[in-house]
Amino acid sequence: MFRIFFFLLFCGFSKANLSRPHIIFILADDLGFNDVSFHGSSQIPTPNIDALAYSGIILNRYYVTPLCTPSRAALMTGKYPIHTGMQHNVIYGMEPRGLPLNETILPQHLNRLGYKSHIVGKWHLGHFKRVYTPLYRGFDSHVGCWTGHQDYNDHTAEESGVWGLDMRRGLDIERDLHGKYTTDVITEEATKIIKSHNASKPLFLYLPHVAVHSANPYNPLPAPDDVVAEMSHIQDYKRRRFAAVLTKLDRSVGEVVKALHASKMLNNSIIIFSTDNGGPAAGFNINAASNWPLRGVKNTLWEGGVRGAGLIWSPLLKNRERVSHQLIHIVDWLPTLYSAAGGDVSALKDIDGLNLWPALSENLTSPRTEALINIDDIWNSHGIVVNDHKLVLGTNYNGAWDSWYGPEGDRKPKSYKINQVRNSEAGIALKMLNLLPNNDKIKILRKNATIECPSNIKHVECNPLEGPCLFNVAMDPCERQNLAKQFPSILSSILARLNFYNSTAIPPNNAQSDPRGNPKLWDYTWTNFDDYHLIEMENNGIMDKVHTVIETS
Repeated sequence: MFRIFFFLLFCGFSKANLSRPHIIFILADDLGFNDVSFHGSSQIPTPNIDALAYSGIILNRYYVTPLCTPSRAALMTGKYPIHTGMQHNVIYGMEPRGLPLNETILPQHLNRLGYKSHIVGKWHLGHFKRVYTPLYRGFDSHVGCWTGHQDYNDHTAEESGVWGLDMRRGLDIERDLHGKYTTDVITEEATKIIKSHNASKPLFLYLPHVAVHSANPYNPLPAPDDVVAEMSHIQDYKRRRFAAVLTKLDRSVGEVVKALHASKMLNNSIIIFSTDNGGPAAGFNINAASNWPLRGVKNTLWEGGVRGAGLIWSPLLKNRERVSHQLIHIVDWLPTLYSAAGGDVSALKDIDGLNLWPALSENLTSPRTEALINIDDIWNSHGIVVNDHKLVLGTNYNGAWDSWYGPEGDRKPKSYKINQVRNSEAGIALKMLNLLPNNDKIKILRKNATIECPSNIKHVECNPLEGPCLFNVAMDPCERQNLAKQFPSILSSILARLNFYNSTAIPPNNAQSDPRGNPKLWDYTWTNFDDYHLIEMENNGIMDKVHTVIETS
């Protein structure tokens, strides 16, 4: 009797697993709104990403945070960074802090539903103790880096005047990958996981790329020469190299889709493609991204810094092949994906994210009516969207990056080569499943996903260092017309919402860099330094070395 009971229980569990979709979350680093060709510019073709966009849902009102670490924290916890202490700046390699350990994060939630969770790529949520690293936060495996960037070939990271290797396989330092391009490493490891995965069990594969983040200052945009040569139509040298870095990322997306199809997993998958923040344009962070025609750059609260290039793709979506203008924030992915996986969203306590799966799947009104961009009381920069209006109060860099930056790119419709989309690895896989729209539909979708600055919008200047700026970003996505004086009641009500959120914020958990984290103390590697006690070593030579580091830092 008991054997029959357990057999039925096991069968029921297996059926539940079979019904749960595989979830693949591809996170680009520092990708600009105008860098994907489905948003209107043909300068850098991204055919694999475009194929997913056209056969899925293009998210045209999708908000992220201005920086890497806060966005990753929001994605993993479903909470605004002000509620986890992650709202100010990024985590530095020698900084003794991380995403608080009392937070249950996305893979841990999914694992309770029977998922196997893997991460390949950049973590950037803390590593000073091993308990802050991916294997202790719900992931079964990790190949990639712990810090915020690296050279794409030797996998070293230079930061605050110090330098060291940052490539891990689990907790082990991975030296054998030296010379292998980072994007290729991520692609190969991801496809290995897909090919070896038992498709009867649900997979959560998190692919936070290093691309297109700039690398070390001495070689900020490393890319293979042959791919750079393919971009010869781009005159600006830095933009050409950026394009090559992005092209490698796009091809990685294609290889992942191809592997899912070959493993017969694609028809039961959800794929998210997202940037973590807006693009660093015009030399910001020695990079060459583009958010045109949106205002601002990475680490600003303007649309160019926080309106993310993003899409969701799945044959499970009931209403696909469309451009969504539903308001969505990066915190929404946790409950949305948990719901799509069959989880009970009511069990997710104290999160800011909302379950948008029904709204996205069936094209219903989004339950989200406001989105906190960020509150940073150290830099005194604050931003929030409420319905169609957006408030910006304060700004970073004393306003030095508050303008509009190109390149605009080639926006002639005839320049766009739809055949590249159809013949990409992702396009071929989707055609085989009869999920890629026809050329006419692709043209319509691309046009609808392209943002223009309306010519009839009167330019009304605003300096957020002197007072709040108010924009109707539905009508004026380029943030040219400040409405603060014209609509004082709307301004007042949104300021009240901002003040409410600020009253719920916890202090930022930033910490001073710890000299014990200097890679030169650890054979020139970035490591979980707080798990060790260099100061207690008996060798006087090492002791003197540590004291020297402490005294000169």
